[in-house]
Amino acid sequence: MKLYREGSRLVKGISGPLIFVGNARNAALGEIVEIQTERDSRMGQVLQVDGDICAIQVLEGTLGLNPGSCTIWFERDVLKVRLGQALMGQTLNGRGLPRDGRPMACYEKEVPITGSPLNPSMRESPNEFVETGISSIDLLNTLVRGQKLPIFSGSGLPADEIAAQIVRQAHVPGNPEKFLVVFAAIGITEREARFFRDSFEETGALFNGVFIVNLASDSAVERLLAPRTALSIAEFFAFEKGYDVLVVMTDMLHYSEALREVSSAREEAPGRRGFPGYLYSDLAGLYERAGCIRGVKGSITQIPIVSMPGDDMTHPVVDLSGYITEGQVVLERGLQARGVYPPINVLSSLSRLMNKGIGEGRTFPGHRQVADQLFASYARSREVARLRLIVGDEGLTEKEKHYLEFGSVFEKEFLNQGDRARNIEESLFEALNALSVLPDEELYRIPSDLLEEIRRSRADVK
Repeated sequence: MKLYREGSRLVKGISGPLIFVGNARNAALGEIVEIQTERDSRMGQVLQVDGDICAIQVLEGTLGLNPGSCTIWFERDVLKVRLGQALMGQTLNGRGLPRDGRPMACYEKEVPITGSPLNPSMRESPNEFVETGISSIDLLNTLVRGQKLPIFSGSGLPADEIAAQIVRQAHVPGNPEKFLVVFAAIGITEREARFFRDSFEETGALFNGVFIVNLASDSAVERLLAPRTALSIAEFFAFEKGYDVLVVMTDMLHYSEALREVSSAREEAPGRRGFPGYLYSDLAGLYERAGCIRGVKGSITQIPIVSMPGDDMTHPVVDLSGYITEGQVVLERGLQARGVYPPINVLSSLSRLMNKGIGEGRTFPGHRQVADQLFASYARSREVARLRLIVGDEGLTEKEKHYLEFGSVFEKEFLNQGDRARNIEESLFEALNALSVLPDEELYRIPSDLLEEIRRSRADVK
């Protein structure tokens, strides 16, 4: 440990969440420091070293710091998170410390918050179905164990409600006792924090997961640590304890804005919309911590939630998240206006690993064909709905009217499931019920056995 007693000679300045210190030749990148003042003590981390000057990001923020009365202790260690089975049911801050201020009763180990990179040659291709209980995801944009599948949401759309629903309902069929949720709330308000806490307490999910909460009033630096803390905890439970871990992170836009704030304080050259040029690699460093390892029972599956300012899917954070991850689930404002919950636009959504986790032995035989038929039929119904605005009902053929009816049934009965969970069998039943509106010649993608089931359902209705 080396002590620097700071005065105006050594503290070069304070900018945003950063403090710049001179005569720090032995400082190391990532090293933690303690900043002592006359009134309190704060933690920081060395962000950059340039000659004998280093930039320190202060975890509690720099408000009230006086450069002339600071004493900086360099701890010769990196920021670590404590891990152990006792984390189950805990609510932590962005640094992995209990939010109630009580010390952790016991822990098994401490690891760097940055985690350990996975050996690419040891990665295993995801191939198991994760059931979320939401039909539009399970049947049409299937989540696979080890996948990263973000949810893109515009302002005012129910992304928080969907995130809470997934936390309550998600599981890997056949292995429910070894399934764990790590939920990271990044930059949320007190009201949103109360919503998540009340929702998880009501269902008991609070006691079967680990919850990291970073409030909007917390420092921007701690916001950068929150997802890394969550993923370090997830890696411990997945690769050392054998759990299938689902990591839900909301909202990655808040994380990226905190990254932009720190970058601006460092006076770095800005990229698109002021975000730093390394935004892509920074997000990739988080998203790529999902996956499966050959020979290890556990896995990490990620559902990051990303807000779209102005519903703009070309926004840098949204755009880059879509490139790095294996698909996206997109929420639509028009569906919400029609009273559909969850308002998931299945035509704009995509799961690139879907085929690896569906079919016989995983979901049901013919899953891919049913999904393709639903996609094609719903896309056709949307086209007919637009045509109807031009030619009216009188200008539509009987077949087009069938597609209009299918679109209505599909949205009201299949997509609009409310906040209750559906298993994959129930989702299939609702899908076949919607497809039964269409004539047989239009169901050319459906396997013969499922087509017979549709015909029987028509007969029952008659």
